[in-house]
Amino acid sequence: MNHFITLKDIPAMDLRKIITDAKKRKDKRNKFNTLEIDRDKPLKGKLLIQMFEKSSLRTRLSFYLAIKQLGGGTITLRTNELHLGKGGESLADTAKILSTYGDGFMLRTDSDKKIEEFSKYLTIPVINGLSPSSHPTQVLSDIFTVEEIKKKPISKLNICWIGDSNNVLNSLIAASVKFSFKLSIGCPKNYEPKKFVIDWVKKNKGKINIYNDAKKAAMNADVVFSDKVISLNDKINKINKIKAFKNFQISSKIMSFAKKDATFLHCLPRGAEVSSEVFLGKNSKVWLQALNRVHVQKSILLYCFGRLR
Repeated sequence: MNHFITLKDIPAMDLRKIITDAKKRKDKRNKFNTLEIDRDKPLKGKLLIQMFEKSSLRTRLSFYLAIKQLGGGTITLRTNELHLGKGGESLADTAKILSTYGDGFMLRTDSDKKIEEFSKYLTIPVINGLSPSSHPTQVLSDIFTVEEIKKKPISKLNICWIGDSNNVLNSLIAASVKFSFKLSIGCPKNYEPKKFVIDWVKKNKGKINIYNDAKKAAMNADVVFSDKVISLNDKINKINKIKAFKNFQISSKIMSFAKKDATFLHCLPRGAEVSSEVFLGKNSKVWLQALNRVHVQKSILLYCFGRLR
């Protein structure tokens, strides 16, 4: 049994095994219908319990399809429907019940502490479907997508992020260390990655470059990533934040500083941080990026269940 909480805590070799397995499984489903089960049915009879404290579209759908295609099933819970959400039952007791009924637990939460607490009390694997500081399933799938498009290891590519320093970027930074790729970050000075994130990179001998200029960050990039600058749960002055990022919208001009065939990726939903011309352009692969989450999350599930070949 393995938890999947943050990329920082998972050995690089295991992350590579997940991506390799996902590629094999995707190739084998070339002519399968959406709900057809993989021939080996590796998780037949297994139940994944999903709990959402935050809105979700892609994570919800992709995990639903992932466990179904592996031969298992899923049930979705909301905290306001549980005794836990109303304060009537402890987290420890809730974890005991989840472990009794289910075989795995995927949590999308507004609290890093909560997912850590669940990992202490659960006797089944827990998967982080998104937390305030990390979005590991998204970024591992993004690595898969980059290598599928570019047909080479990500370690041989220049990766760029332009946007806010959020949970997705934290996971991308962790991935840059685990997969040894060059990462350039473009963001306003007051929105740079937190010190503890930078310290972890230095401690693990990684290298990232931070620029307060979008054009410099995009220079010679093979892939340009972004995410929504204003999220639903931002508790800061949104007007000031929009002003701070006005020169960081990813436009065709910004993309012109990257390589001619540079790929644009965005984890969605989108906002004003990218122009429609770029988002809907020929070098944008956002729909493939979203679809690939199903394939990678299947292999993440197998890793957590101890069934990864």
